[in-house]
Amino acid sequence: MVAIRVVAVSLTNGPVHALGFSTVQNKPAYAIASVDSALLLAVLLLQEGPLRVTEAARRLGVSASTAHRLLGMLVYRDFAVQLGDRRYAAGPVWLAAPRHPGPTTQLRELALPHLRRLVALTRETANLLVLDRDLVRFVATVESDQVLRVGDRTGRSLPARLASGGRALLAQMSAEELAQTHPDLVAPEREGLARELDGVRRLGFAINRELTEDGLTAVGVVIPPPDAVGSPPLRAALSVSMPTARFSERRLTSLVSSLLTAARAVAADIPSPAPPTLPGHHT
Repeated sequence: MVAIRVVAVSLTNGPVHALGFSTVQNKPAYAIASVDSALLLAVLLLQEGPLRVTEAARRLGVSASTAHRLLGMLVYRDFAVQLGDRRYAAGPVWLAAPRHPGPTTQLRELALPHLRRLVALTRETANLLVLDRDLVRFVATVESDQVLRVGDRTGRSLPARLASGGRALLAQMSAEELAQTHPDLVAPEREGLARELDGVRRLGFAINRELTEDGLTAVGVVIPPPDAVGSPPLRAALSVSMPTARFSERRLTSLVSSLLTAARAVAADIPSPAPPTLPGHHT
């Protein structure tokens, strides 16, 4: 895959909270596949919870025997442990690390068909992201089939205020929530971010034009809450990312339309929560 240089800009005339360096990297030209698979597997165990060997193999796109060897090495180095039911979980090495797991595995499985459809419609890379305080985490990526494309970001995290999906999610927050999730920002910075997010809220989508990486532009929308009564609110978004050279204002309407359709479809696929079982009643 050709490495690309990507860039993100604000939707408003307010201050751009750009980083002075690239926060997202394409796969190295001489990547070591086994190391990449082991690291991704460790991240999956940490962020999504226990996996069986067959599930790990499917997620990595490798054989069960390869997944078993990778898990064995993670166990050997304490990055994983084997549970009594033969699943593998994050190991003691991670105990000192802050963990904020969520029920993302089911959401990922539900979203994947819609991500694939987004890629087919837009021919750009599509992502599922979830909010974790002031960060967004890439839960799933379906890459574009074009030679020049944005690569797989699964397992990576970015500042929510810079990523398109993160900006769309932050725009749903109150001023109090925004202050709680961004205690590091001084008042003028928070006020500037709030003004930018007002614009995102009015538009219904967010753009990251080279805010996180030179040469990359992304458009993101929030996955709406499921219609089912009792469903917990989602803090998840979809985005499409592309080389900035392929982005234009003329494409924006179709990109946003495709994203909104996919986001509504994901929400519609989320099953209703099971009703509580009353004492003395069994099914």
